Amino acid sequence: MTDMIPAWVQGVLTPVEKISVHQQGLKHKAVSVFVLDGERVLIQRRAAGKYHSAGLWANSCCTHPDWGEKSVDCAVRRLREELGITGLYPAFADRIEYRADVGEGMIEHEVVDIFLAYASPEMTVKPNPDEVSDVRWVNIYDLAAEVARHPEHYTKWLEIYLSHHMDRIFGATLGR
Repeated sequence: MTDMIPAWVQGVLTPVEKISVHQQGLKHKAVSVFVLDGERVLIQRRAAGKYHSAGLWANSCCTHPDWGEKSVDCAVRRLREELGITGLYPAFADRIEYRADVGEGMIEHEVVDIFLAYASPEMTVKPNPDEVSDVRWVNIYDLAAEVARHPEHYTKWLEIYLSHHMDRIFGATLGR
C-alpha cells in the first residue's frame, strides 16, 4: 500500500504519495507529540531505515495523518505504533508551519498540530524497531541547549520547535 498524505496542491487539499510530497516540498499536514513528565521530555532516535532524518533524535513521535484522520486520533495512533504507548490522551498545544530541507533531496513544508501528553507512572515504552532505534528522557531546557550546540544530532523540526517556538509549545505547561 502506498502512503498517501493530505497536501496542498495549487490551493486544494489532495492525497499525495508521502515521498512525492517531500521531494516536491509540498505543504502538508503533520502531527508532533511531546510526552512529558514534569520538565522531562521523552525523545526518540529515528531508526536507520527511515527515508529521511534517519538516526537523528526527534521529539517523542511525529507523523502525517491519514486522509480524513483527526490530528488527535493520529497522535494517539502514532504513540502506540512508534513507542508502544497506550492510555495517554494528548492535548493540543499549538499549530506551527515550517519549511526545511531534511536532506536526501527532501523538503518538509508542514502545517503541524503539536500535542503534549503527560506520562503516567505505570506507562511503559516499547519502541517499534522499524521506527525508533532508541529513546531517552531529558530535561526540556537541557535538550534545547543541546540542540542549539549540536543541531546535527537532531531533526530539523525539533531544532525549529525548540529554537523558535518553545514558549508557544511549552510555556503554559512549564510555567513560563
